[in-house]
Amino acid sequence: MHTSRTFSIHFWLNLAKKKGDLAPIYARVTIDGKRAEISLKRETSVTYWDTKSKKTTSRTIEGKALNQYLDQVYAKLLECYKQLSSGFELVTSKRIKARFLGQDENHKTLIDLVTYHNENMTGVLKPGTLKNYYTTEHYLVRYINQKLKTNDIYLKQLSYSFIIDFEQYLRKSPSLNSAIPLNNNGVMKHLERLKKLINMALDLEWMDKNPFARYKLKFHKHQKSFLSKDELQIIEDTLKKCILDL
Repeated sequence: MHTSRTFSIHFWLNLAKKKGDLAPIYARVTIDGKRAEISLKRETSVTYWDTKSKKTTSRTIEGKALNQYLDQVYAKLLECYKQLSSGFELVTSKRIKARFLGQDENHKTLIDLVTYHNENMTGVLKPGTLKNYYTTEHYLVRYINQKLKTNDIYLKQLSYSFIIDFEQYLRKSPSLNSAIPLNNNGVMKHLERLKKLINMALDLEWMDKNPFARYKLKFHKHQKSFLSKDELQIIEDTLKKCILDL
């Protein structure tokens, strides 16, 4: 399974973790003799494993599905190698593994960003302010789970439409605190915090494009009302009565 003189992908069974006739499958990426091994979270029968083709010889539905999965893994690892090579980046087996697993900086997720922010802002932001970021995180997680049907999203997938859809979700969904429903300014505060998180990602070079570039926060201004003369007189009379009663 060699694709070049210095790069190879090899599937193998980890017999040290064998249970009965089943053993877990690993992928090994080798560049210039240096290896990185990846657990594929799959296992197969040792009896039907072909050490030459690096696939199972089982003709069952499960066996065919496993071979298709291995083909997909091979193609993805090869694509990771091509991406790093075409980007004039340092290409190592560990970097290919990181990209395959979505752990390199080009594959940071929204939850990665939130976690990074909250961990690094502890002791920097006031406890009350940091608590508000945790609340925003809860809304984001709930939105991603309920509307996107997933647990996380890559930062590079964030777009203007994501911002708009998240805004509408906040406006229409139940508040986390049933006693305090979200009004317009509450929605804007969550989006303002998300915008600050995105700005951090841009500074960290985890993102290339700013999904907030064309979005404007729209806070409603509340006019302060002044007390009338009658209302002031009532307060004054009440204070005088309280003093006399002391």
